[in-house]
Amino acid sequence: MATDEEIKREFNRSGFALVEEEEILERCVTLCINYSLKPSELVSSWELYHLNRQIIDQTVKKDEMDGFLLHLQNQQRESIMKEEAGLHIYSNRDVDMILDGIPEDTTEETVTTPTNNSQRLHPDPFDSINRSKDYGYSTGKSAGHVTPFARRIDKFVVKFNIGNNVEAQAENGHNNDVESSEDDMIIQRVQTSHRCSLKVNGSGPEAGCRFMYDRTEDRFNALENRIIRHADAFAASGLYDEQVDPAVASQRSIFAVGMICCDGEGHLNDKSILLQSSAERTSGQRVPLDLNRLNQFSIFPGQIVGIEGQNPSGHYFTASKLVDSVPLTVTTDVDLPPAKKQNLDQEVLPLADESREKTDVSFIVASGPFTTTDNLLFEPLNELLAYAKRKPPQLLVLLGPFVDSEHPEIKKGAVDATFNEIFHVEVLRKLQDYVEFMGSEVRVVLVPSIRDANHDFIFPQPPFNIHIPDLEHQMTSLSNPGTFEANQVKVGCCTVDVLKHLSGEEMSKNPSGATTDRMSRLASHLLRQRSFYPLYPPPESLPYDSTLAPKALQISSIPDILLLPSDMRYFVKVLSLGEGEDAVKCVCVNPGRLAKGEGAGTFVELSYKGGPESMHASIISI
Repeated sequence: MATDEEIKREFNRSGFALVEEEEILERCVTLCINYSLKPSELVSSWELYHLNRQIIDQTVKKDEMDGFLLHLQNQQRESIMKEEAGLHIYSNRDVDMILDGIPEDTTEETVTTPTNNSQRLHPDPFDSINRSKDYGYSTGKSAGHVTPFARRIDKFVVKFNIGNNVEAQAENGHNNDVESSEDDMIIQRVQTSHRCSLKVNGSGPEAGCRFMYDRTEDRFNALENRIIRHADAFAASGLYDEQVDPAVASQRSIFAVGMICCDGEGHLNDKSILLQSSAERTSGQRVPLDLNRLNQFSIFPGQIVGIEGQNPSGHYFTASKLVDSVPLTVTTDVDLPPAKKQNLDQEVLPLADESREKTDVSFIVASGPFTTTDNLLFEPLNELLAYAKRKPPQLLVLLGPFVDSEHPEIKKGAVDATFNEIFHVEVLRKLQDYVEFMGSEVRVVLVPSIRDANHDFIFPQPPFNIHIPDLEHQMTSLSNPGTFEANQVKVGCCTVDVLKHLSGEEMSKNPSGATTDRMSRLASHLLRQRSFYPLYPPPESLPYDSTLAPKALQISSIPDILLLPSDMRYFVKVLSLGEGEDAVKCVCVNPGRLAKGEGAGTFVELSYKGGPESMHASIISI
């Protein structure tokens, strides 16, 4: 049974202060009993509730507990529905139908498999509903069925704006241009002003690569090389003393570089923090780390840090200063092997337009799922492409999952087509129609997800193997994570929910009374650690490959734009590394999910003109 002291301790570890302590703790004990939660699980749920509400104040108040109760009830309900959705009992009639090819009784409104192969492979590309019925994607619903997504009232509502732009819509305002033309039978073709250049920096795994062969030695070497690389960067900066083994007893103040680890399973706490140094440069031993003297820090397992402090006994390293950011150095993508670079734009830009073309680029960024959970009609994707036709960007960036392995119908196997067929017909063919309709001025970038049922379940992940004649320069697939340059604007993206993973493992301490933006802090960890996924060990659900990770996850230079889709609340934030004039800025974007359950989600429309100061971004509900 959870006690007041345990719950209070967990809140304090996560950096939350209790305003009305006695009443809140009594309420929390009741919640733990009613919902069978451990104190750590209760606080983790509170953190998610706190982040979704975008509450800046790191306090727990009594008047917020009713909303938190509803949040727990929704979590419980979703968990029960998820378990029931995966249950399917087959009858003898099901088996007979499969063996004998007997169609089901049409009175039960269950879709049958088409007998005409040409109908399967070449459906009408503009008839989404009929195609879904023919393929069995519509989960047994008739073509005339109006889905909850189609019944939504507020369409293309601007949820959030950042930056100054004369075309910016007011918060919660409507895009009248889209609304007024939504029901038009003929969409007027609008051309983008300029075609953007595109260069893929291919440091990720290639299609068809070998994976799932990593050994214990590979995992050790990957961690060892990462510690050494960071230690060399600290030494090259000239800002710190010579590095010393933190496990060796010393009466003087020393400087050491190592990786944050947890002593055992569970979350980090004051008593479980360890520092692991390099086995090649030092002893490689893990030494307990005391951070009580610090008034501010943010750590997580796998983080490489520089520590100033003392270890007089040789058993405990007491820190007086913690440096969690690798010193900024001049690192360019030229360091990558030439074979790993692929220039997708062969045209030579006129000299007169060169300066403007380098910095001016417009994006629409959306993250999957691209269909609602009640069907496989891909209605949100259709709406997004219709919007992109009316307000065409230079670059349409789509982040997976596309054929979501977590979709109820995919999990139950209730479709009569392969995952590749669904991907090619419902996604690629629609994108091909979009590109052909808009002309050569637009480009599409696709990034896979480990949740894609039609792709390799591995991280880092190779790109989709897409080969469409005459459109290879307009439709491009990246690895996950991946980086590219559009008009020399550097963009990095990763579809693994690293923000959510870091949120569950991070331990932080802030000065009393100080308010911090936690989402900015979580996103900054990637830039400070120069890694798309700095957390180690990764969750069991992540198929992490230590042989592919070292090169693929490394951020060689700070990108101008960082795309991090997450289940957490959407945002557009400007991150800053360094101080003063030497500070490097990066725009971090979480577009949210295009589809949420049976309803609509969000996407981002972004115009980048030279830097964050002249950028404009809008988060739009579809």
